Amino acid sequence: MLRLSEIKINIIKAADSESEKEALQSAILARLKIKERELLNYAVYRKSIDARNKSAIFYVYTVDVKLKNENLILDRFKTRGITITPDMNYREAKPGPEKMNNRPVIIGSGPAGLFAGLILARQGYQPLLLERGEDVDRRKASIQKFWETGRLNTESNVQFGEGGAGTFSDGKLTTRISDPRCRFVLAEFIKAGAPASILYDHKPHIGTDLLIATVKNIRREIQAHGGEVRFNTKVTDFIINNGAVSGVEVNNSGIIDCCTVLLAAGHSARDTYDVLYRRGVIMNSKAFSIGVRIEHPQAMIDEAQYGDYAGYPGLGAADYKMAFHNKDGRSAYTFCMCPGGYVVAAASEEGAVVTNGMSENKRDGDNANAALLVGVSPLDYPDQHPLAGIAFQRKWEHLAFELGGSNYKAPAQLTGNFLQGRISNNQGKVKATYRPGITFAPLTGCLPGYVVTTLQEAIRYFDQRLKGFAREDSLLTGVETRSSSPVRIIRDENGLSNIAGLYPAGEGAGYAGGIMSSAVDGIKAAEKIILRYAP
Repeated sequence: MLRLSEIKINIIKAADSESEKEALQSAILARLKIKERELLNYAVYRKSIDARNKSAIFYVYTVDVKLKNENLILDRFKTRGITITPDMNYREAKPGPEKMNNRPVIIGSGPAGLFAGLILARQGYQPLLLERGEDVDRRKASIQKFWETGRLNTESNVQFGEGGAGTFSDGKLTTRISDPRCRFVLAEFIKAGAPASILYDHKPHIGTDLLIATVKNIRREIQAHGGEVRFNTKVTDFIINNGAVSGVEVNNSGIIDCCTVLLAAGHSARDTYDVLYRRGVIMNSKAFSIGVRIEHPQAMIDEAQYGDYAGYPGLGAADYKMAFHNKDGRSAYTFCMCPGGYVVAAASEEGAVVTNGMSENKRDGDNANAALLVGVSPLDYPDQHPLAGIAFQRKWEHLAFELGGSNYKAPAQLTGNFLQGRISNNQGKVKATYRPGITFAPLTGCLPGYVVTTLQEAIRYFDQRLKGFAREDSLLTGVETRSSSPVRIIRDENGLSNIAGLYPAGEGAGYAGGIMSSAVDGIKAAEKIILRYAP
């Protein structure tokens, strides 16, 4: 097949699926200067939106086409955005010769753990997945109870449980990595029930409502191939003998013997990292980000991004992504933007407030929200201890808890008041979506001073790029501290930590950021195991 890029179609010509199909086929024929009979088949590889000119918005496609006389066409157009379609098939790792005395253990069932388990199960390794939280259905009930009543389950919440932290977020599958395994991950999500459009959307997302069923189906696929998944099973210690892992201790069944452990515990498994540190696992503190969630009316974002075409069929809820750098070297940026979404309570420890963003597949909520974050580094932490970033996170989460009223309500402030240094008293047109609720309080009480200053500068700058971003009654809710892991576990070229048999993987180990990169990192870790051991 041949790949064609930069095919543009005005959105008016693609108002519905049938007209879009006709317009795209006509554009392919015109681009290649061929007759319809010469086009045997085509598939959309990527679809994005070009809204730079709001009076003429276009869909932009990359397509793979199957043609008669492909070589002739390639010779004719090879300098004009037409190439041979690369091989995108996933190839399994070849099993190694070493005997594995026990089945591999995977800690955590987020994206890294689930996809590692899927790869290992399909190749006959019968992995055992240990998840401290509940299965996704019970987990959903625990989260709803927390949001409605303020009663937190510290073992099963937005951070812990089947599917990982990304399940109760937007389910965004965008990533900056270009690993060929990404397409395999997308295809597996589709097999498990995700929309087929994620395979070609420029900014694919699934949504929490669909992710719940999707992760459950991936778990069932693991089980169907001989894997086992145990919920409410927390690893409380690692058994290390002669510099190698020989077992893990769990809360409900003693010690499980194993010589291979794939650690995919997630970025909030602070107690697990405490244990690893005490057991001599080498790790470093790393940079992450801290800030707030900002909410605007989704209709305002749509109008700012799409002009008169706001609400046009096919465009959906608009998003944004912006960054700012000040003269002091601090950077602020928007992250995990959730069109038509909700700000959610994401605490995993008692006495702390943590925010996150969530949206469902249709993204049809009244508000848009995004994390508004400032980068911090180990130089900002209280000391040089490898886990100092965790202490830094806890400090601001606990202060936010106290500011909110010590009942898991979150401290909040109108953007106009935040910029002016004034306390807010009432909500404007932008109504808070955070549950159990908000308490108006000065966010200066739960953020470092340099973060406050950088956020204020960034909000004014972003308002120049997106009209209305600094509107007076947009709402800031604090704090967001779990943008990524503050810890990195050192691993070698074989994927191993300094403890033989321990394979750190995913976002919690410091090697990924988001669903896609975490899933890919889990696959890579599984492949390292496969290359060494026979099933």
